[in-house]
Amino acid sequence: MGNSAVVYQAKFQAHLSESFIHLKRLNTAIKELEKKYTFPLENVQFKQIIQSNQELAFVDQIIYRFSKLQDIMGAKLFKSYLVAQGESVDKPFLDILNQLEKLNILEVDEWFELRDIRNSISHHYEEDEKLAIDLMNTIYKTSGDLADILQVFKATGT
Repeated sequence: MGNSAVVYQAKFQAHLSESFIHLKRLNTAIKELEKKYTFPLENVQFKQIIQSNQELAFVDQIIYRFSKLQDIMGAKLFKSYLVAQGESVDKPFLDILNQLEKLNILEVDEWFELRDIRNSISHHYEEDEKLAIDLMNTIYKTSGDLADILQVFKATGT
Protein backbone atom coordinates (compact mmCIF):
# COMPACT_ATOMS: atom_id res chain seq x y z
CA MET A 1 0.00 0.00 0.00
CA GLY A 2 1.54 3.31 -1.09
CA ASN A 3 1.85 6.36 1.12
CA SER A 4 -1.06 8.12 -0.53
CA ALA A 5 -3.27 5.06 -0.10
CA VAL A 6 -2.55 5.10 3.64
CA VAL A 7 -3.44 8.80 3.81
CA TYR A 8 -6.69 8.25 1.90
CA GLN A 9 -7.58 5.33 4.14
CA ALA A 10 -6.89 7.41 7.25
CA LYS A 11 -9.13 10.22 5.97
CA PHE A 12 -11.92 7.77 5.29
CA GLN A 13 -11.60 6.25 8.75
CA ALA A 14 -11.59 9.72 10.35
CA HIS A 15 -14.76 10.69 8.49
CA LEU A 16 -16.40 7.39 9.38
CA SER A 17 -15.48 7.86 13.03
CA GLU A 18 -16.85 11.41 13.07
CA SER A 19 -20.07 10.16 11.46
CA PHE A 20 -20.51 7.52 14.15
CA ILE A 21 -20.01 10.16 16.87
CA HIS A 22 -22.85 12.23 15.42
CA LEU A 23 -25.02 9.11 15.11
CA LYS A 24 -24.33 8.11 18.72
CA ARG A 25 -25.25 11.55 20.05
CA LEU A 26 -28.35 11.67 17.86
CA ASN A 27 -29.48 8.28 19.18
CA THR A 28 -28.71 9.23 22.77
CA ALA A 29 -30.91 12.32 22.54
CA ILE A 30 -33.72 10.30 20.96
CA LYS A 31 -33.49 7.72 23.76
CA GLU A 32 -33.68 10.45 26.38
CA LEU A 33 -36.93 11.76 24.89
CA GLU A 34 -38.28 8.21 24.52
CA LYS A 35 -38.04 7.82 28.30
CA LYS A 36 -40.99 10.18 28.60
CA TYR A 37 -42.57 10.48 25.14
CA THR A 38 -43.73 8.14 22.41
CA PHE A 39 -42.84 8.72 18.78
CA PRO A 40 -44.34 9.87 16.54
CA LEU A 41 -44.73 13.02 18.58
CA GLU A 42 -48.05 14.81 18.64
CA ASN A 43 -48.82 18.48 19.32
CA VAL A 44 -49.56 17.98 23.01
CA GLN A 45 -46.31 16.09 23.57
CA PHE A 46 -44.27 18.67 21.68
CA LYS A 47 -45.79 21.51 23.72
CA GLN A 48 -44.69 19.67 26.87
CA ILE A 49 -41.20 19.18 25.47
CA ILE A 50 -40.68 22.85 24.64
CA GLN A 51 -41.71 23.80 28.18
CA SER A 52 -38.65 21.98 29.52
CA ASN A 53 -35.23 23.45 28.78
CA GLN A 54 -33.61 20.03 29.13
CA GLU A 55 -36.04 18.31 26.79
CA LEU A 56 -35.85 21.19 24.32
CA ALA A 57 -32.06 20.77 24.37
CA PHE A 58 -32.57 17.14 23.30
CA VAL A 59 -34.75 18.32 20.39
CA ASP A 60 -32.04 20.77 19.36
CA GLN A 61 -29.41 18.05 19.65
CA ILE A 62 -31.44 15.64 17.54
CA ILE A 63 -31.94 18.19 14.80
CA TYR A 64 -28.33 19.41 14.93
CA ARG A 65 -26.77 15.94 14.97
CA PHE A 66 -28.97 14.67 12.14
CA SER A 67 -27.97 17.68 10.07
CA LYS A 68 -24.26 17.30 10.87
CA LEU A 69 -24.35 13.57 10.18
CA GLN A 70 -26.03 14.01 6.83
CA ASP A 71 -23.60 16.81 5.95
CA ILE A 72 -20.39 14.94 6.77
CA MET A 73 -21.54 11.84 4.98
CA GLY A 74 -22.42 13.73 1.81
CA ALA A 75 -19.54 16.20 1.86
CA LYS A 76 -16.68 14.03 3.11
CA LEU A 77 -17.36 10.37 3.81
CA PHE A 78 -18.59 9.36 0.37
CA LYS A 79 -15.69 10.99 -1.45
CA SER A 80 -13.05 9.77 0.98
CA TYR A 81 -14.37 6.22 0.61
CA LEU A 82 -14.17 6.31 -3.16
CA VAL A 83 -10.72 7.92 -3.13
CA ALA A 84 -9.51 5.21 -0.71
CA GLN A 85 -10.81 2.70 -3.27
CA GLY A 86 -8.69 4.36 -5.95
CA GLU A 87 -11.66 5.99 -7.65
CA SER A 88 -11.82 9.53 -9.00
CA VAL A 89 -14.25 11.92 -7.32
CA ASP A 90 -13.71 14.74 -9.78
CA LYS A 91 -17.26 14.46 -11.05
CA PRO A 92 -20.77 15.67 -10.20
CA PHE A 93 -22.19 14.58 -6.86
CA LEU A 94 -24.96 12.62 -8.57
CA ASP A 95 -22.30 10.50 -10.30
CA ILE A 96 -20.69 9.84 -6.91
CA LEU A 97 -24.06 8.74 -5.52
CA ASN A 98 -24.69 6.53 -8.54
CA GLN A 99 -21.30 4.89 -8.02
CA LEU A 100 -22.12 4.23 -4.35
CA GLU A 101 -25.46 2.78 -5.39
CA LYS A 102 -23.71 0.41 -7.81
CA LEU A 103 -21.58 -0.71 -4.86
CA ASN A 104 -24.80 -1.41 -2.87
CA ILE A 105 -23.92 1.18 -0.24
CA LEU A 106 -26.96 3.40 -0.62
CA GLU A 107 -29.94 4.18 -2.80
CA VAL A 108 -29.76 7.49 -4.63
CA ASP A 109 -33.45 8.32 -4.17
CA GLU A 110 -33.25 7.56 -0.46
CA TRP A 111 -30.19 9.81 -0.12
CA PHE A 112 -32.03 12.70 -1.76
CA GLU A 113 -34.93 12.20 0.64
CA LEU A 114 -32.48 12.40 3.56
CA ARG A 115 -30.94 15.52 2.01
CA ASP A 116 -34.39 17.11 1.72
CA ILE A 117 -34.93 16.52 5.44
CA ARG A 118 -31.60 18.16 6.18
CA ASN A 119 -32.54 21.12 3.98
CA SER A 120 -35.84 21.52 5.83
CA ILE A 121 -33.90 21.91 9.06
CA SER A 122 -32.27 25.07 7.79
CA HIS A 123 -35.63 26.67 7.04
CA HIS A 124 -36.38 28.08 10.49
CA TYR A 125 -37.95 25.09 12.17
CA GLU A 126 -37.92 27.04 15.45
CA GLU A 127 -40.49 29.47 14.09
CA ASP A 128 -42.90 26.80 12.90
CA GLU A 129 -44.07 24.33 15.52
CA LYS A 130 -45.75 22.03 12.99
CA LEU A 131 -42.56 21.90 10.93
CA ALA A 132 -40.55 21.12 14.08
CA ILE A 133 -42.87 18.25 14.99
CA ASP A 134 -42.76 16.91 11.44
CA LEU A 135 -38.97 17.14 11.42
CA MET A 136 -38.64 15.33 14.72
CA ASN A 137 -40.91 12.52 13.56
CA THR A 138 -39.18 12.26 10.19
CA ILE A 139 -35.73 12.23 11.77
CA TYR A 140 -36.93 9.54 14.16
CA LYS A 141 -38.11 7.40 11.23
CA THR A 142 -35.11 7.96 8.98
CA SER A 143 -32.10 8.12 11.29
CA GLY A 144 -31.88 4.36 10.94
CA ASP A 145 -31.30 4.82 7.21
CA LEU A 146 -28.17 6.86 7.92
CA ALA A 147 -27.08 4.25 10.44
CA ASP A 148 -27.56 1.50 7.85
CA ILE A 149 -25.36 3.33 5.34
CA LEU A 150 -22.66 3.80 7.99
CA GLN A 151 -22.79 0.12 8.86
CA VAL A 152 -22.19 -0.79 5.22
CA PHE A 153 -19.13 1.47 5.15
CA LYS A 154 -17.90 -0.01 8.42
CA ALA A 155 -18.35 -3.54 7.10
CA THR A 156 -16.24 -2.81 4.03
CA GLY A 157 -13.23 -2.45 6.33
CA THR A 158 -11.63 -0.08 3.86
